[in-house]
Order: sequence, then structure tokens, then C-alpha cells
Amino acid sequence: MKMDILKRNNVRVTGHGEKTLVFGHGFGCDQQVWNNTIVKFEANYRVVTFDYVGSGNSDKSAYSQERYSTLEGYKQDLLEVCAALELEGLIFIGHSVSSMIGLLASIEQPKLMEKMIMIGPSPYYMNEPGYNGGFEQSDIDELLDMMEINYKEWAKYLAPVVMQNEERPQLAEDFEELLCSNDPMIARQFANVTFTSDLRDHLDKVTVPTLILQPKFDAIVPVEIGAYIHEKIAGSKLVMMEAVGHNPHLSDVEETVTCIKRYLAE
Repeated sequence: MKMDILKRNNVRVTGHGEKTLVFGHGFGCDQQVWNNTIVKFEANYRVVTFDYVGSGNSDKSAYSQERYSTLEGYKQDLLEVCAALELEGLIFIGHSVSSMIGLLASIEQPKLMEKMIMIGPSPYYMNEPGYNGGFEQSDIDELLDMMEINYKEWAKYLAPVVMQNEERPQLAEDFEELLCSNDPMIARQFANVTFTSDLRDHLDKVTVPTLILQPKFDAIVPVEIGAYIHEKIAGSKLVMMEAVGHNPHLSDVEETVTCIKRYLAE
């Protein structure tokens, strides 16, 4: 069973150290987005990366629409990977929707994590009176329709919006290629789950010390969302980054690593 899970989620363990860092990737991505980040930690930490079922080189035959119709299925992936590796007291670093997957895991198993680091998190992506999630329902519907009609065109449109940094077009090109490597059907369902989940009422249940890394401009997550999460998670720390774009671990590796290391040293 243990080996099945490690193979299912394409789990990779590198590095040396008493403490374990577990990195969770965001929607449309896989563990390779962490390649330039984890090399900065492998000398002092045991590092775990993995692919959620349906992403990257995970076992796609293990994907079921029922299990992954909510973030609970992805949370289960994370908990099962940690159980297979017999982890406790780990440090979880989650990007985007992985921040919320980590949040759910930390609430279910409070002793699993010693610290949690969220990069560009959002508990809810839709606008409501008094809450700026960044998207209207019509925006989400359009996005999902575009994914269904012409997935490659959707990826071509979304990549530069997500990455920003127009002066470095290679970033958007690489991200577009990563998006295009996904199974369109699975990606669309993951997008639907990501953009329609509402975890706002879970934030105050978090007891794990939490760092929120908020890029100073992010077309996916409005800057005030970082402050909103910080206010709701007791004892959390918010760092406004100089980085722009939703993927600072790809566009601004050095700043991302510096922010993480500073927090781990506290």
C-alpha cells in the first residue's frame, strides 16, 4: 500500500536533514515547478515533492471524478503521502490552491505540521459584497467554457496573465507548455474545484503557525486577500513580496527562498 501511494503520486524524496519540507504544487502544475526552489534547501532539509493524482507523472488511472470533485480528495492525497512516508512535525509549503489543501490537512491532523507556508493563497476566488475575490461568476464560467472548447488557446491566454513579467516572455512560454501537458478533462475539473471552493470559514480553525507570501501584484489573487487570510488565521505572519505574478517560486526564486528561510529560522 505504501509503495502504491508513493508511485501513485510520483513522490520524490531528496536532501538531508532532521526536518522535512513538503512542497505542494498549484492548479495546472506539477512538482517540477519546485525544481529551482528545492535545491536551495536540500543541504539542510529532507525535501518531499509529489504530484496530485491527475497532475504531472502521477498515476492518471487512479483519478476519479467523484474523489476529486472537492478539495477533500486532494487533501486525502497529501495526508496519504505523508502517512506513507511516516511524517510528523513537517513544514508544508503550498502554492495557490495547495495552500488551502494544506490548510484542510492541518485542521484534520494538527500534529502533522510544525509550520505552514502559503504562497499566493486564496480561500475563495469570487467577488461578493465586502469581499474582493478577484472574479465574477461570469469570469469563472467563461474560463471553464474556454478550457472545454479550446484547451490550448486557453493555456496560451492564461499563461501570460498568471506569470506577468512581460519583459521575460520565456516565463509565460514555459508555463504555457506546463499547462498544455495536462489532461484537459482533469484540468478543467481541477479548475472548477479550485475556483468555486469557499474555505473562508475554515481559516479561523488553523492552529499551525502560518506564513502568507503575497506578491505585490497578482492577477489571480487580489493583494487584499493576503491581508484577509492574515486577519483570520490567528498568529499568522504576512509578507508582501516584491515579486509580481501568481508564481513567484518560478519568476522570483531568490526572493521566495529568502522569505521561506527567514521564516524557518524564526
